[in-house]
Parts: sequence; C-alpha cells; structure tokens
Amino acid sequence: MLYQNSIEGIEPEMLVGFFDGWPTPPSPETHLKLLKNSSTVVLAIDKDTDRVVGFITAVSDGVLSAYIPFLEVLPEYKNRGIGKELVHRMMAELAEIYMIDLCCDDDLVPYYKRFGMIKANGMLLRNYEKQSGI
Repeated sequence: MLYQNSIEGIEPEMLVGFFDGWPTPPSPETHLKLLKNSSTVVLAIDKDTDRVVGFITAVSDGVLSAYIPFLEVLPEYKNRGIGKELVHRMMAELAEIYMIDLCCDDDLVPYYKRFGMIKANGMLLRNYEKQSGI
C-alpha cells in the first residue's frame, strides 16, 4: 500500500466506489474536487491496481482548529489496517493543532477512542438535496 499526502497524479477514475450507501453520492470528479479543496489529505493507493482505496481529509485554519469530515476505505479493503494508518498519518499532520474534531455515528465511537479521542456532543445540519455536491 502506498500512502501520499497530495492529490498529485490522482484522476477521477481512481476514485470509483466511495461513499457506499449514500443515496446520491458525489461523482468521482466531485470527489477529486473535495480532496483538492481540503486543507490536508492522506490517500491510500493500491500499488497493484493504481486505485485509491482509502482517504482521510481535514479542513483547518492552520492555527488552532481542524475538522476531519471524511475517513473512508473501500469495502473490499476494510479490516486491513488502512483506516488506522490513515488516521495515524492525519494525526501526525495535525500534531501542532490545538483541537481536532470529527463527528461520527455512535457505533464508531470506540474506533476513534483508540486514537485518544473523547466523545463530545455536537450539532449538525444536513441538506440532503446537496449530498452529491452538485
């Protein structure tokens, strides 16, 4: 597995299969735009297929705060330590930041606790009609 902190060399066709279960997922082109506009990105690339198989993103002010909106690994690549490696690499990238926040479903709380994160309350607003990014 190859890990990289940039989208250099990444094309939309390398981003197929993400956002599993979303009723209106972003297209690979929109996914690439999402990665490009993130403050920090770490990608997991299968060297044999030249395909992105996992990614994590952060948006940050670069001073005190960062938010991790996405961590995703393709279903056929799960349970191989890829997500764990992506989180470790992102935390290293954000090591100088005071607060690193993310929102997750209750069933993922134990997963993120393993990285030293604590459960907190949060509020959200979802505009599902905009889910595809278009």
